[in-house]
Amino acid sequence: MDYYKILGVSKGANSDEIKKAYRKLALKYHPDKNNGNKDYEAKFKEISEAYAVLSDPEKRNQYDTYGSSGFHQRYSREDIFRGFDINDILRQFGFGTSGFSSANFRSHNGGGSSQHNFNSFFTQNSAATGACGGGCSQPVKGQDLTYQLSVSLEDVFSGAERQLTLRKNGKTENVSVKIPKGIEEGKRLRLKGKGGEAPMGGIPGDLYLKVQLEPHELFERRGEDLILTKQISYSEVCLGAKIEVESLDGKKFVVNVPSGTNGDSRLRIKGQGLPSGPIGDRGDLYVKIGVKVPKKLTDQQKDLIESLQRAGL
Repeated sequence: MDYYKILGVSKGANSDEIKKAYRKLALKYHPDKNNGNKDYEAKFKEISEAYAVLSDPEKRNQYDTYGSSGFHQRYSREDIFRGFDINDILRQFGFGTSGFSSANFRSHNGGGSSQHNFNSFFTQNSAATGACGGGCSQPVKGQDLTYQLSVSLEDVFSGAERQLTLRKNGKTENVSVKIPKGIEEGKRLRLKGKGGEAPMGGIPGDLYLKVQLEPHELFERRGEDLILTKQISYSEVCLGAKIEVESLDGKKFVVNVPSGTNGDSRLRIKGQGLPSGPIGDRGDLYVKIGVKVPKKLTDQQKDLIESLQRAGL
C-alpha cells in the first residue's frame, strides 16, 4: 500500500501539502456525501489511514525507512490510528462527525442502535483490540514507550544480547534484548507488552528500543561499509609504501599504497565491512589515506624539506 500514491503526493511533500491533499479527497469520499456507497466508504478508510501515517513524523519516518511491508509488520491498524483524532481533524475541515448514512457506521444491539465515532470505525477490526459484537467496549491498550538503545560497532558486527532493567510503577523488571547482526542506526526493536500498563486490565503497550550507534575510536560506518583512516608520511605518499591495517574483527591485512596517492584516497579491502543482516554478505573496508604533517622538524629534516622545495616539490 503506497500511502503517497493514495493521497496523490510526492515522497518529498511537506505537511501542508499532505493535509491539503487529504482534505480534497475527504471532500469527495466522506460517507455523509455518498449515501452508503461501499466503494467510497472503503476509499475514505484508505485515505484516512494514509493521512494518519504521513501526518505523523514518527510514523512517516518508519514508513519511509521500512517500506509498506516492513511498516505493517511493526504497526497494527490500532497502532496507526493511536493518537489520531479523526473527529477533530474532520471538524477542522468543516465536516460533521455524526449522522452517517452508511449502516456500517453503526453497531446494532437488539432493536436499537448505537453509533460509533470515526476512530472506533477505523480500529474496530484490529487484531490488537479483538472482535467485539453487540456494541460492547473495546479493551484499551497501554501507551507504547520508546527508549534509546546504544550499540557499538562490535554489536552490529557480531550481534549481541543485552540485559535491560525496566522501571514501571515503582517496580523493576529485567528483560533480555537481542541485537541482530547488521542492524542500522535509527531502527527500532519491539518488546511486545513491555510498554505502559493499560487501565482496567487492558492490553499493555509495547516498548520500542531505538538504535543509536556509539562512535568508534578507529572506524566510521557508511551503511555496510567501514572506513579506517591511516596516516602515512609524505615520503611514503610520494614513493609508495606497504602498510598494515587491522579489520574490526582483528584480522590483519597488508595494503599497497601506490606512489603518488592523493590525500583522502580510499583503498578497498573487499568483504571486510559489516554484515548486511543476520545472514547477509559483508560490506567492504575502505582505508582512507591521510598525510602526517610533523609539528616539529629536526634541523636535518628542515634542510631536506627546503632542498625538496627548491627542487619544486
